[in-house]
Amino acid sequence: MKKYKYIVTSVLLAGSMVSSSCKKELDVKNPNSPTLEQAKTESGLTSLASGSIYINGFVNGDGWLGDSFFSLCYGYHELLADDVSAQASNQNVNLVNVPDYAILDDGSRVTNPQPQIANLRLNNTRDKQGTNMFYYEWQSMYGLNNAANQILALAGSVPLSGDAATKLATYKAWAYWWKGYAYARLGSVYYAGLINDAVSATNSTYVTSAALIAESNKNLNQAATLLKSISSTDAYTTLMKSLLPSFFQTGNSQVPTPEMFIHSINTLLARNLLVNTKTSAMTADNWASILTLTNAGIISSDNVFAGWTTANNYVFSAGGGSVAANTSGDETASSFTISERLVQDIKTGDKRKTQNFLQVKPFYNQVGGFTFSTRWKLYDAKLDSVPNTGAIQIANKTPGKQEVYMAGSYEENELMKAEALIYTGKIDLGLASIDNVRTYQGAGLAKVSGTGLTLTQALEELRKERRLALLFRGTAFYDARRWGVIYDISKGGGRTNCVVLTPAGVLNTHATINYNFLDYWDVPADETVLNPPGTGSAPVKNPN
Repeated sequence: MKKYKYIVTSVLLAGSMVSSSCKKELDVKNPNSPTLEQAKTESGLTSLASGSIYINGFVNGDGWLGDSFFSLCYGYHELLADDVSAQASNQNVNLVNVPDYAILDDGSRVTNPQPQIANLRLNNTRDKQGTNMFYYEWQSMYGLNNAANQILALAGSVPLSGDAATKLATYKAWAYWWKGYAYARLGSVYYAGLINDAVSATNSTYVTSAALIAESNKNLNQAATLLKSISSTDAYTTLMKSLLPSFFQTGNSQVPTPEMFIHSINTLLARNLLVNTKTSAMTADNWASILTLTNAGIISSDNVFAGWTTANNYVFSAGGGSVAANTSGDETASSFTISERLVQDIKTGDKRKTQNFLQVKPFYNQVGGFTFSTRWKLYDAKLDSVPNTGAIQIANKTPGKQEVYMAGSYEENELMKAEALIYTGKIDLGLASIDNVRTYQGAGLAKVSGTGLTLTQALEELRKERRLALLFRGTAFYDARRWGVIYDISKGGGRTNCVVLTPAGVLNTHATINYNFLDYWDVPADETVLNPPGTGSAPVKNPN
């Protein structure tokens, strides 16, 4: 990486990570001229290992829509999965998910004059960085990887007190986890990328997305091996309490035990395989691997890698740091609006619909795509009078009330398990896992296990459940891609029997949408111009 400046250390008061205020926890001095000397003590290394991860990887410093990785980068994924739409022009969000065309109920065809793939590539230049969808996730995840490299470069050279072996294993496992996370997201969305273990340096050998996923798996497995070596958890727990921001440590975002940490690793390993393989190409061995990993993955009582909003010094703010925050409330003022196709996929009687979505006066989107108008809003539990059904609340702009999942969750693990069971002939067991997720989220739906559903019916239950249960958790685009929905109709893609409210106010219930979206993104020009591909590099532009 040649262009980006990274924060390489976070200067905090010694031992302040647990007891200090939120402001001190992520307080960074002189980020463009950092010194590693300040991290060559145990307290300094701890500060680096916490502050640099969150600030480099997730905090917005570029003035984009919202204020974190989880607002814009997750937002792109939800847009491309047709969960939300946009009217704002920030970072091109009102154009990146306009389908190629839609055929309405009366047979008329509405066509996008600038197809999505052409639009994305038109904006993939250095002088159009602000409207370049390819740029943002790249710079965030390579910033995260660089922060992890710094931790690994220092770990082992800094004198550690007490149970030094456990502390060293914890620092390294923490760093390898975040490297694995970064490569997982890069490999799951970019056609090519760079593998780099050096601090604030780069190379010009681009590798395929598959190689990035392999690198993710390698780092995740290294983290798991280190965690398995920890026999005394006291030093581990104390250190992890300093690595996780204190305002995150509530609910199921508290410090995971080493075993829980390994569960999160296994869930991410399963995701890496599932979302980067077209469902039609999954083999019996693939499904067996998914089952092995999810059976050792996150369970409902685990603490996981998620975080909460706070009023000050946040990683993601209550008002704009997540897709939920940027979608909820007044649909005429929010950055994103709820898609008709998302609500269409919610089963009748699901309490999560009553808890979170309200049918309102139609909002006719005149500045975005022809499928963007909607009759639905997402409740904001801070301001709206929300029905109390006992189901999960998706959006709450009250500081401290919005949870953002940064990696895997129980629901994701259970639904991956369900999918593997269904595809390996254990349909009823798979449906039982779907029932588990619905119970966990308070859906109030009758169980579908034991009802004699066919394979096709079971897969439809799974599809609908992933759409709702994993909403705004960073997996939606991956699903639309592996299921084939985003591809051109001539290649088996698209969607039929869609609900589409036109900008003219006509409600269609059997429309056909041809999305024809790019499946893996080109490497951003901000990288390739300054760091041209060297000999032996993989192609940096998706030929599709």
